[in-house]
Amino acid sequence: MTEDIRLVIITGMSGAGKTVAMQSFEDLGYFCIDNMPPSLLPKFWDLVRESGKLSKIALVIDLRSRAFYDEIVRMLNDVAVHGTMNAQVLFLDASDEELVSRYKETRRSHPLARNGRVMEGIQRERTLLAPIRQAAQLVIDTTKLSPRKLREEIFHNYETETTHTFHIEIMSFGFKYGLPIDADIVMDVRFLPNPYYLPELREQTGLDQPVYDYVMSQPQTEDFYQRFVGLLTSIVPGYKKEGKSSLTIAIGCTGGQHRSVALTQRIGKTLGDTYPVHVTHRDINKRKESANRS
Repeated sequence: MTEDIRLVIITGMSGAGKTVAMQSFEDLGYFCIDNMPPSLLPKFWDLVRESGKLSKIALVIDLRSRAFYDEIVRMLNDVAVHGTMNAQVLFLDASDEELVSRYKETRRSHPLARNGRVMEGIQRERTLLAPIRQAAQLVIDTTKLSPRKLREEIFHNYETETTHTFHIEIMSFGFKYGLPIDADIVMDVRFLPNPYYLPELREQTGLDQPVYDYVMSQPQTEDFYQRFVGLLTSIVPGYKKEGKSSLTIAIGCTGGQHRSVALTQRIGKTLGDTYPVHVTHRDINKRKESANRS
């Protein structure tokens, strides 16, 4: 239903942080569009209302011409009249001194001062944007905000109880097939007794109950599990606080078939009581596939 759609129009001064804002909204699950031409706004708006498939939309728009401003005003008036969605304008601002500093740091020219001073472009843009800044539901001054702090500010204002911006990827793997290059934390469990050397368990995996029970019945396994989960419990909140949207934990054994799979299953279930968790087993079938090719 279109009345359930949340629309955020992200605009503001050039150099005030619109790119960081858009990335933050993407992590919040918004469908984001950067600098849509004003002539396409009405058609896009019609498609949104007809499809009913988008519930959260963020439009990043630079109001460098009167056409952008007029089109947004018409769209917001349409929303107000028909009550078809919850629409807000987020305006990002910064002091003139900070904007000048950022332009000098990036060595870019201001879009409204291609052949003049940066300060002249900033002043023109401020005048142009004054009406939309006044109409904005939220103004964030990024003068003293780092990108991480801006992200936190956006999350604070737009994150809902149903939005999961942080999740954990936990995977098993086999060292013989190489380290997973995207892992944040890698744990080696090759010190545990290996079910591979038991003929009745060799062809099974850590997803099979006999293998799982064998791995978990070892005193070393329980000691490791308790210590490792205790470590994760203490450090994962720090990753979340630092602004990471995901944390990848990789647990490896020799072939990625038995020990690492069983432990990944158990640890994933434990962490899943607190965080959204996705469990994968990268190499669980590698040995069988290799044997079939032989």
